[in-house]
Amino acid sequence: MKNIHKKINFFDPQIAFKKKLVNEKFQYLSGTKMPLPSEVEISESGTCNRKCSFCPRSDPNYLDIKEFIKPALHEKLHRELAELNFSGTVRYSGFVEPLIDKNIYNLLRKARSINKKVNLEMITNGDVLNSARLIKLFNSGLNRLFISVYDGPDDIKKFKKIRSKTQLSEKQVVIRDRSLSSKEDFGLTISNRAGMLEKAEHSIMPLKKNMEHPCYYPSYTFFMDYNGDVLMCAHDWGKKRILGNLMKKSFLEIWTSQIAKISRKKLNNGDRGFSPCNVCDVHGTLIGKKHSKAWKEIL
Repeated sequence: MKNIHKKINFFDPQIAFKKKLVNEKFQYLSGTKMPLPSEVEISESGTCNRKCSFCPRSDPNYLDIKEFIKPALHEKLHRELAELNFSGTVRYSGFVEPLIDKNIYNLLRKARSINKKVNLEMITNGDVLNSARLIKLFNSGLNRLFISVYDGPDDIKKFKKIRSKTQLSEKQVVIRDRSLSSKEDFGLTISNRAGMLEKAEHSIMPLKKNMEHPCYYPSYTFFMDYNGDVLMCAHDWGKKRILGNLMKKSFLEIWTSQIAKISRKKLNNGDRGFSPCNVCDVHGTLIGKKHSKAWKEIL
């Protein structure tokens, strides 16, 4: 397990790089003017092998729950998406490490068998990654893997070597350099997502006033935890605003729920005066503008 203690820099030098990678799929629910999400994110466990100093997991009171998504719940989500002709992205991510789950390959194979059109992605810290596992991920149906590198140039070289062995392309295996160059005094690039740094080892002063800036996350993303809880966005690590649970309701019921609609309306108009958005400094407008506009027209 690695605990990261580096200089913190509150900006991201990869914004232009991220924009190039975004696959913003815009589609309406058939026969309506209501947009479906372009991204569905699954946090398929409650655990991670790291306790990074910039993550709320570094708080001694943060519960590390060694549980994983049930195959039946995972299949339910993918089948309901397929029934809606969903052709966007499903991403396995969150404040967890997907590759810890020994069943992850079966989950990918099941997702691919249900929906041939869906774009399957994953974000990993790469700690348990090797060339054999990398090949197995893509043979199981994965379209793209993001490796977030926080430990500096040596790890970047290591992952480039692994990628080279597999002959996968840079677009398939994306090495996300979350550090600054040595000339700039190597450090992490992070933000206070939903107030997470107030609980992390690298704590900061909370916002004196909530941002008055639109956020498109709830307009174009659907984020589900391993136990079926659907959150307003992937940054809500504290589960301050649960929109519903997929074990009890359908995808469409949650996506069109009153609490989801209210959240979108407020955030699309720059109103962040509610938890957890009132402590978040993420702009949330990198993508999702089309979705925001479409929701404004029907809300």
